[in-house]
Amino acid sequence: MVCGTARDVGLEFVDQVMSVLSGKNVLIIIPRSQHCGGELGGVRSALEYEGARVVVLSHSGQEARGMNQEWFQPDGMIVDWNKQPGVEGKYHAVVLVGGKGARKTLWDDSIVPQILTDHYRAGSVVGAMGSALVVLARASLITGEVPEPEEESARNELEGLGVAYADRPVTCYGNVVAGQGAGAAEIFARTVGDLLSGKKPS
Repeated sequence: MVCGTARDVGLEFVDQVMSVLSGKNVLIIIPRSQHCGGELGGVRSALEYEGARVVVLSHSGQEARGMNQEWFQPDGMIVDWNKQPGVEGKYHAVVLVGGKGARKTLWDDSIVPQILTDHYRAGSVVGAMGSALVVLARASLITGEVPEPEEESARNELEGLGVAYADRPVTCYGNVVAGQGAGAAEIFARTVGDLLSGKKPS
């Protein structure tokens, strides 16, 4: 499994929507370790540049090492998702980041599906990238095709759940967004941003 590094999002994109997401709170959940830095960095930087308040949580809340040996300090633990400073009530979007560690610490987590379902029912945007797509599928939140993830174990799990693949890097059905991986981080972030700002996803 290849996990790219975060790259700058297109300036044309951020210039058009900069500050449009002011006042929007986004929760990003990452594996305890071995997260995909390209997915996390790409989505987080784009949404923050647009003006969103982004909170990143993991199972332990401790400094996490990514697949490319980079380190990242989350803002806290998943169990404390509703106790983050400056965030009241539901988040406007909840996004799951994949990576090799998703299978160990996200797929079978008991809290994450509840967070996703609760926010989905409240009308928030929910999404996942790469191997974290399995969590969306297990929570019965995938209603259409999703991009085919790079990790074989994730593909096997999705296929076992009856999920079909789309020949594109990002899919969007209602308020559910699915991304293929790090290479699709810019498009994924743009789609989430469009939904949060009330635009039709491009």
